[in-house]
Amino acid sequence: MTMGNDSSVTEFILVGLTDQPELQLPLFFLFLVNYVVTVMGSLCLMNLICLNSHLHTPMYFFLFNLSFIDLCYSSVFTPRMLLSFILERNIISFTGCMTQLFFFCFFVSSECYVLTAMAYDRYVAICKPLLYPIAMSPQVCSLLMSGSYVLGLAGAVVHTGCMMGLMFCGSNIINHYMCDIFPLLQLSCSSTYVNELVVSVIVGTVIIVSSLIIFISYALILFNILHIQSAQGWSKAFSTCSSHIITVGLFYGFGLLAYVKPSSAGSVGKGKFFSVFYTNVVPMLNPLIYSLRNKDVRIALQKTLKRITT
Repeated sequence: MTMGNDSSVTEFILVGLTDQPELQLPLFFLFLVNYVVTVMGSLCLMNLICLNSHLHTPMYFFLFNLSFIDLCYSSVFTPRMLLSFILERNIISFTGCMTQLFFFCFFVSSECYVLTAMAYDRYVAICKPLLYPIAMSPQVCSLLMSGSYVLGLAGAVVHTGCMMGLMFCGSNIINHYMCDIFPLLQLSCSSTYVNELVVSVIVGTVIIVSSLIIFISYALILFNILHIQSAQGWSKAFSTCSSHIITVGLFYGFGLLAYVKPSSAGSVGKGKFFSVFYTNVVPMLNPLIYSLRNKDVRIALQKTLKRITT
């Protein structure tokens, strides 16, 4: 049977995170707990934002979308990852693999843009407080989020389209727990030059543009903070930015580590290890970071629990 891209490979075998039998069951339960915490944490944070009117602000609108994206992109690959720990052969169809790649690229790219929008929101809130209601109006916030999803969708379409244009006629064993770009490129028996160029241009543009905006936003915030006289003003400024800075550092830090020099087999193996952090650990930590370090969210949680229990 031949696929639409003239490939003789109709299915792939996902190696998973490790091939050591003694680690399979412990890792299954570890990542199952991780996934349950991620789903529950994201859903709880989203519900808190919806149910409490004092959280209906631009900052929490962006946080709602961040939690939604974390929930979705964890669900794209984690169930398949859990299967790899309990099945002897974790098989995924060519169509299923391309679908997983598409949604993974879509949600990861969208998260980059959402984190960038959150940095801009903090800049306006701290440096231009009088203009904040206008600069971050509901229309502007909706436009920023729509743009984040549209740009993420465009990148995913290009990545997936280029991948489907390749020939896969040799090995069908993917050295990963999901259908990621570089492990798939290693299996192609046709030229991957265009794909690598597309990855370099799109990913490079996303990282450079988003990182530059985030860096400039926080540079201006820092400059503004240095001119604040009161200790209370310093504390308030840092408290509103610290959660976002931690999230950005974890997401971009582990993301870059996962894709440093991905062309060799050894680097793919190392990238697979680091990818666990930005695909599993960071989505789990985000709700905790924004709830434990945020007074408004803690108050909303207390009010919601009080409503439920009374």
